[in-house]
Amino acid sequence: MKKTLFFLLIIFNFSNVDAQRITAPNLDLLVSGEQELTPHAVEIIQGSEANNRIISDSIFVKNWVKLLKTKNSFYYPFDSLITISRIYAPDSSFRIFTWQLVIDENNVRQHGAIQMNTSDGSLKLFPLIDKSDVIENIADTITSNLAWVGAIYYKMIEKVYKKGKYYTLIGYDENNIRSTKKIIEVLHFKDGLPVFGGGYFLIPNDEIKPHYPARYIMEYKKDASPKLNFDSEMNMIVMEHMISESNEPAKAWTMIGDGDYDGLKWKGGRWVLVPKIFDQIIPEGKVPTPMPIRDAKGNIDDTKLKPTNPQ
Repeated sequence: MKKTLFFLLIIFNFSNVDAQRITAPNLDLLVSGEQELTPHAVEIIQGSEANNRIISDSIFVKNWVKLLKTKNSFYYPFDSLITISRIYAPDSSFRIFTWQLVIDENNVRQHGAIQMNTSDGSLKLFPLIDKSDVIENIADTITSNLAWVGAIYYKMIEKVYKKGKYYTLIGYDENNIRSTKKIIEVLHFKDGLPVFGGGYFLIPNDEIKPHYPARYIMEYKKDASPKLNFDSEMNMIVMEHMISESNEPAKAWTMIGDGDYDGLKWKGGRWVLVPKIFDQIIPEGKVPTPMPIRDAKGNIDDTKLKPTNPQ
């Protein structure tokens, strides 16, 4: 009974994606396979012992890749794998899975893969191998999927420049016991292979010399939670401005948000820094006040008590 309900739930959700591309036997295989994977995916994150988390991760990867070999698996959402991040390219050309494996409080590894949308429904998969612990200069290094700067991605933005497609990824890295990172980087494909990073950021570090890092990294105090995401209405990446709570900006674990916001605007094939995007100076004596419900004589204006959008 439980399996039947699970199957029906998956079918309901999946019908909104592209169910007709997967045959009924293959869909049944994917549903049952996902059901078997789910406890391992949960254990990777919630397991109390490191050894159990590592074993579950190994079992999950091995069986998940086998499942992905099912024809047209790209169109299967894997919605019940709630501990695995899944984001799709806006043009539906690929999707990225990412998750983290905590070995101990100072060793966190991200795992993941890029699944391409192939015309014949076969599997084309690029594993993402976290090599952030051996990359000397993460902010300025262009990498491949085999030497990946690990992150759990939660947003993807597609941009086109000179007929090329560039996919900006926003994610986070639990990092270590003292600090967490949020990362912005641009992914593109060269000769069919994924390339992470590049000179796609223009961030002045003084009034004369611009800086073109390969990726933007926001590292901050562990219990802080600075904002960083894409605002579709502003068509801009919005990020909270950071300051050191101890006036030691070289120590990333002292950095916290100060309530101001900077932005990154896509211009000429780069994300260009826009400082203090919400900075507005209110003229003296012009501070906004609520609309009073009483007139100058103290009488209540009934029209101001009516709802603005009556049903």
